[in-house]
Amino acid sequence: MSTSNTHRAINAVWRIESAKIIAGLARIVRDVGLAEDLAQDALVAALEQWPETGVPDNPGAWLMATAKHRAIDRLRRNTLLESKHEEIARELADREKSAPDFVAALDDDIGDDLLRLVFTACHPVLSTEARVALTLRMLGGLTTDEIARAFLVSEPTIAQRIVRAKRTLAEARVPFEVPRAEEFGVRLSSVIEVIYLIFNEGYSATAGESWMRPALCEEALRLGRILAELAPKEPEVHGLVALMEIQASRARARIGPMGEIVPLFEQNRARWDQLLIRRGLAALERAETLGGALGPYTLQAAITACHARARTPEETDWERIVAIYDGLAQLTQSPIVELNRAVAIGMAFGPEAGLEIVDELTSEPSLKAYHLLPSVRGDLLVKLGRDDEARAEFERAAALTRNERERELLLKRAAACSARIGDAVGADQNEFRM
Repeated sequence: MSTSNTHRAINAVWRIESAKIIAGLARIVRDVGLAEDLAQDALVAALEQWPETGVPDNPGAWLMATAKHRAIDRLRRNTLLESKHEEIARELADREKSAPDFVAALDDDIGDDLLRLVFTACHPVLSTEARVALTLRMLGGLTTDEIARAFLVSEPTIAQRIVRAKRTLAEARVPFEVPRAEEFGVRLSSVIEVIYLIFNEGYSATAGESWMRPALCEEALRLGRILAELAPKEPEVHGLVALMEIQASRARARIGPMGEIVPLFEQNRARWDQLLIRRGLAALERAETLGGALGPYTLQAAITACHARARTPEETDWERIVAIYDGLAQLTQSPIVELNRAVAIGMAFGPEAGLEIVDELTSEPSLKAYHLLPSVRGDLLVKLGRDDEARAEFERAAALTRNERERELLLKRAAACSARIGDAVGADQNEFRM
């Protein structure tokens, strides 16, 4: 195998195995930052040795064994480490003597280890940005450069976030464990939020020249599916997976041949991925059958399911969508949810009803710089034939968005309003001349 092929193989193995390796090491050394350093040491060793020796039959086990030996060497060598590390080193040495198949012993608990790593990386003691970066690094196996490019920030910025996150976890003495029952729900909501933030950034990029970043969607879906396996009795986890699967099913239809945005009502639904839709509907059914009140992600998944089941835009059950949004709005008290509810009401009961709600939201401070507020208002005004007002709203929305593709679409809509105004003026003048 050539060196370049070996490096590609190493990258693929690392993307698949790194989370399990870090999780297994963290259970032993009780320090997520140290566990990642040890895993990285093993990766460096693989990059040095595998081009010469070839990829091992069980590359994940090789990386784990190498990382374990590095842990023993590091902890034995550094006599200034805390006494707990000395105890860990002795424990590791004892394990080596008493359990030759060390990797197999770790694999017995791999599900629990991964769940512990998920809850540690998404711990609320960290800022949202730090949780996202650490999750993508430790659970997604992405490099610092890949994360930086995905979020359009500098590599040093992401590196600093990750370093600070690991330091914060260490200083706060965050235990490497699944939280107790009384804390589980709160912590789980943080995990779900982080995974969906990653997905959402991939689905509708906040800034930059591309409308979507598929790699982020794929990573979030992978993490969501893993979480569903690790926490099978949690309805909101399945609701999250359902929401992401169904939204991801539209990916091919959301972008035109030149990279332009294709709005939902203009999409070729034959291009929607039916396998992802089936997976999403199955996850939604699982969330609903687990019982209890439906959470916000399950409710959002139910809304996307209404779109997925409609063969054409005209067949969409807008009244059902409004009913679901009513429940979601009461649950979340979110102005953004209320804005989306206004869109659904406009579709179900007419643009006047939707505009009435949107106009009430114009004084909401949290939506002051939110570009979708004037965008939605512009859409409703167009349907009411108020093109001059709509044009101003689309131009305002275009000035607020940081995504180039979205700006193009909004300015195109503003230009269409201008064209209709010009046509109307021309028609009036011709009538006057006649």
